[in-house]
Amino acid sequence: MAFEQGPIRPPSEAASLLIRVARNCPWNKCKFCLTYKDTAFSRRDPEEVRREILGIRELTDRVRALSLRQGCGGEVNEQVVRAAYSELGPYGARVAVWLYHGARTVFLQDANALDVKTADLVAILEQIRNSFPPVERVTIYARANTAARKSLEDLKSIRQAGLSRIHLGMESGSADVLTFMAKGITPEILIKAGQKIVAAGISLCVYVMPGLGGRRWSHEHALETARVINAINPDHIRLRSLAVVPGTPLHDDVQAGSFHTLAEDDLVREIRLLIESLEGISSRVVSDHILNLLEEVEGQLPGDKAAMLAVIDRYLNLPDAERVNFQVGRRMGVYRSLEDMLNPARYSQVSGAVEYLCGQGDVEGGLAKIKERFL
Repeated sequence: MAFEQGPIRPPSEAASLLIRVARNCPWNKCKFCLTYKDTAFSRRDPEEVRREILGIRELTDRVRALSLRQGCGGEVNEQVVRAAYSELGPYGARVAVWLYHGARTVFLQDANALDVKTADLVAILEQIRNSFPPVERVTIYARANTAARKSLEDLKSIRQAGLSRIHLGMESGSADVLTFMAKGITPEILIKAGQKIVAAGISLCVYVMPGLGGRRWSHEHALETARVINAINPDHIRLRSLAVVPGTPLHDDVQAGSFHTLAEDDLVREIRLLIESLEGISSRVVSDHILNLLEEVEGQLPGDKAAMLAVIDRYLNLPDAERVNFQVGRRMGVYRSLEDMLNPARYSQVSGAVEYLCGQGDVEGGLAKIKERFL
């Protein structure tokens, strides 16, 4: 049996089983995104998805049987995962990896699974619950327009069927930025969608893209994004700093001089303004991506707000050379925190790379090339 897989999932769903219920993105016009270009959106036949879920259920049984043959007593360990790749193929190995991690989470692909008809999505969720009793969390990506159009009753029924969390690509709360980036949404739609999801009892994770306003709208981008988030109070706020991808319309804008990206320090200052402006909410701020310079800027609001701002201020108060050293070390993967700079061996390694980039005469350009590896 063939199993479909979409191209992306949230980093937090790395250990999740991926089940594709819709293909690609129904909007597909955002200037900064290249993921679904030249592809058409479609909803998969619910019966086809049901058969796939049953096929995955059968694969889990085969993996368990393989474990017994391997002498592992039904436990799925690294030995069983390796054997699954040989005996059950690449997808069988993916199912084995899922079992290895506990088989507790599922992510429904692609970019807007909420666009699936409510009755069909409910049936799929119920099939997952019946087929995989250990599953504790099922999540999806959704567009704000789609969530805003769904009735509260529909969202509640989807929650009751087993949907745990919606990942929403908010990116910005600024009307100017949303328009320039062709997001196809407004701040008002974002607030309506977010509040409705929260009211339905579904955990909401919003994605914010620091730097998306460029130099022109940086201040507005931070303040308006905070305003929209404050009106929603999502469970999670995930930071995904902008990196301009070659081949996108935004890259063309940069080349034409109509969009100017922020330097690393200005990006950090923008994030500081955003966090400083978050008020009256209990969201958790998460910075779990290599594109974010300061991974340590994480915490639960309101209690950890001062600590997050202190991390930012510690970085901004470093001498110029130290900030450049950290930027290069972070992008090289040598540093994960400011404390890592105190390791003499790591610091020396990064210093050599800094000297090389300075010798090339373009540290910012060198950093941009390093960041392209993560796109």
